[in-house]
Amino acid sequence: MQDIYISGTGVWTPPYKVSNDELVESFNSYVEIYNKDNSQQIADGSMEALEPSSTEFIVKASGIKNRYVIDKDSLLNPRIMKPIIEARADDSLSLCAEISVLAANQALENARLNASDIDAVIVSTANLQRAYPAIAIEVQNELGIEGYAYDMMVGCSSTTFGISNAYSDIASGKASKILVINPEITSAHNNYKSRDSHFIFGDVCTAAVIEKNSTSPNKFKILSTKLKTQFSNNIRNNFGFMNAIENKDYTEQELLFVQNGRSVFKEVMPMVASLITDHLQENNLAPQDIEQYWLHQANINMNTYVVKKLLGDDFPPERAPNVLEEYANTGSAGSLISFHKYNHLKPGQKGIICSFGAGYSICSILVEKK
Repeated sequence: MQDIYISGTGVWTPPYKVSNDELVESFNSYVEIYNKDNSQQIADGSMEALEPSSTEFIVKASGIKNRYVIDKDSLLNPRIMKPIIEARADDSLSLCAEISVLAANQALENARLNASDIDAVIVSTANLQRAYPAIAIEVQNELGIEGYAYDMMVGCSSTTFGISNAYSDIASGKASKILVINPEITSAHNNYKSRDSHFIFGDVCTAAVIEKNSTSPNKFKILSTKLKTQFSNNIRNNFGFMNAIENKDYTEQELLFVQNGRSVFKEVMPMVASLITDHLQENNLAPQDIEQYWLHQANINMNTYVVKKLLGDDFPPERAPNVLEEYANTGSAGSLISFHKYNHLKPGQKGIICSFGAGYSICSILVEKK
């Protein structure tokens, strides 16, 4: 089989940065309004008072300090508590396609390619803007790419699953150069009225060029991929077109992101450490043979658990770069942001790109710098 590479990556970052302090001030104002508006019910025990948040709580729970979002003013307004964007006409470029094009152009430049060189587009994300037509086909049309395009969703593993799909498509001869793009507008599915989740997410779009026989100076050979899924309800979003015909009046909160964080940590993290270990063994490698681990950026405690299982307690931070402090949880895109911004591999050195999340789903990609 011909060699297949990640030859270029790109990251589009939204214009608005929100600090923990700003988010806490907004949330606590909302809590004050909520508790005052419902003071009688709280007093008689029919409702529970909401508790305020704090920057210290957020950093301890997640390691997150900032995030980027597509809209800041409405999100921080305690009477709104969500981003607001203008609706676009059907013949206008959708928001997800627009940011996909921006990230894709960065990746193409990084790979020293033009859009006309690309055979296929995969838009793989935890948060699709619509059911159809596919965002990937819209991006394909905007960039003037021949060939085929499709959307896919595998929760927070969507980016690495998309790269794995591109690898398989190229290996089977369907294409030779594929754009994998990951628009993650996570602020649209987050519940900013919940103390447990109001701080978790940030928006971004990442992109990668996957190609065979690359001449890019930035190329990383994909040595192998390993995937695993196991069903769980512990991370869930029930929003979808079927809501319109269900015999139920949903609240806004019921159609947003929800998770049982403790159960996720307890169940997923051993699976991730085990899958990476097995992946390395299948390639006759030990964890110490891997120079860098670019892991899913959901929670610093999760990543620390995995890396300690692999490398022991005293691992240098650069072995597992963290972008949580700046970007927060960006759905499936975090591992690729980490790879794009903080890969320090020299030729011959190896790394693991791994994401994990809802499903449960896990994908590990073993790469070597060329």
